[in-house]
Amino acid sequence: MCVTCGCSEGETRIEGEAHTHSYSQVHAHEHDSLLHGHAHAHSHASRMVQVEQDILAKNNQYATANRNYFAGHGIFVLNLVSSPGSGKTSLLTRTIERFKDKARIAVIEGDQQTSLDADRIRATGVSAIQVNTGKGCHLDAHMVGHAMEKLGLRDDSLLLIENVGNLVCPAAFDLGEAHKVAILSVTEGEDKPLKYPDMFAAAEVMLLNKVDLLPYLSFNVPLCIEYARRINPHIRVILISAVSDEGMGEWQEWLDEGMKQASAKKTNEVETLKRRVAELEAALAAKD
Repeated sequence: MCVTCGCSEGETRIEGEAHTHSYSQVHAHEHDSLLHGHAHAHSHASRMVQVEQDILAKNNQYATANRNYFAGHGIFVLNLVSSPGSGKTSLLTRTIERFKDKARIAVIEGDQQTSLDADRIRATGVSAIQVNTGKGCHLDAHMVGHAMEKLGLRDDSLLLIENVGNLVCPAAFDLGEAHKVAILSVTEGEDKPLKYPDMFAAAEVMLLNKVDLLPYLSFNVPLCIEYARRINPHIRVILISAVSDEGMGEWQEWLDEGMKQASAKKTNEVETLKRRVAELEAALAAKD
């Protein structure tokens, strides 16, 4: 069992290619070493904290490598997180349909089992890789890095990562993304931001989804937004529906701006590098 999030160890599969989750052996070894009774409870807790820190530190190393790659290639990357049944995949396919003629898009799909969501994404005409986490309840940066290699991402593109349906564990695992986007549907409770504060604190945007159903529900939109901003005063909230298209224009504008910023950052880094090379060459020439 993972001491960070409590998920069980198991095999991760990336589009039919099996390999063991990179942390599972560490989890299993440490878990066995902690089963010695209450007399050593303090030392057990200390070791659990140390293992958690080691796991997250290793993940952050992979995330930094991912982020550096994305920045160097002008790729705008979002980590889409939600509870199961929030309408993530439907919203994703609708986003792709509206956006694919204006931008290069690729998708990494995270689920415990099946390739159903990746198949739905590929049906829209964009590239998608399915990552099955087995008994694991979240994607990590190593999985994303491995999936990236198979996607063959192009410069100045949009990469959408649909995480495993879970509002707890993905909050702790940086994948190298530019932003986390929390998707909350109006068929859930208004108090989700208060119940899962780490996720909403980490999110740049909250997409309040399925608003076409509001006439049939007692969901309190202003209260939900108040709760979300109590946790994260700067969170941007977009009311959206893949069925009625409400909010899709605002969402698309936000994506457009993010892609422009990612591309501009890459251009600035390239120009800075060229300038440094020129300065170095000039300094060497002066010495000669």
